[in-house]
Amino acid sequence: QGFKDNLHAVFCLAENAVGPRATRPDDIHVLYSGKTVEINNTDAEGRLILADGVAYACKDLAADIILDMATLTGAQGIATGKYHAAVLTNNEEWEKACVKAGRNCGDLVHPLVYCPELHFSEFTSAVADMKNSVADRDNTPSSCAGLFIASHIGFDWPGVWVHIDIAAPVHAGERATGYGVALLLSLFGGASEDPLLNMVSPLGCDGDSPTEEMERDSKRRRLV
Repeated sequence: QGFKDNLHAVFCLAENAVGPRATRPDDIHVLYSGKTVEINNTDAEGRLILADGVAYACKDLAADIILDMATLTGAQGIATGKYHAAVLTNNEEWEKACVKAGRNCGDLVHPLVYCPELHFSEFTSAVADMKNSVADRDNTPSSCAGLFIASHIGFDWPGVWVHIDIAAPVHAGERATGYGVALLLSLFGGASEDPLLNMVSPLGCDGDSPTEEMERDSKRRRLV
């Protein structure tokens, strides 16, 4: 689509199969961020490679904006329903942009609670920097799962981090919906040469961008 900024796509993929090197309860992993993670739930495995992905984007790609998107938690369907993905971000104006982009393209999005100072304690570990799953499943587990990922770039990271949990809207019965493609095109369409995407993007080049830092006249952003 004639994307004008520096764009990288990092695919966080792993074989989820039992073997002699499989992750086991009580294992302690050192992730790419350098933080240690105690495994207390082997079903919370996707966030481990997502954490490595965002850490790679931050450390190796020097990204200014990191967006991770995954079918992360079954609780997302309870928190925001079957049709709205859940967005968690460290930037309120990007949260609004995601919601607006979803309305423009039909891939609907609704915000989650972002409150790491209250919720990240769910991952407290006596033997590592954190556990990989929450202590209390009744305490906004979808938000907590996103916070686990954010912790590997750091809550004091000055860039924009956006986490979109798409567990429920990616399927309808036994069929995939293709959710997410239109959302990304709409959200970042203002940085493309496509006039239709320019029109639907909430971050367009017509001065409608959320913050001055998003303007491309000062520097070219690096997006992941």
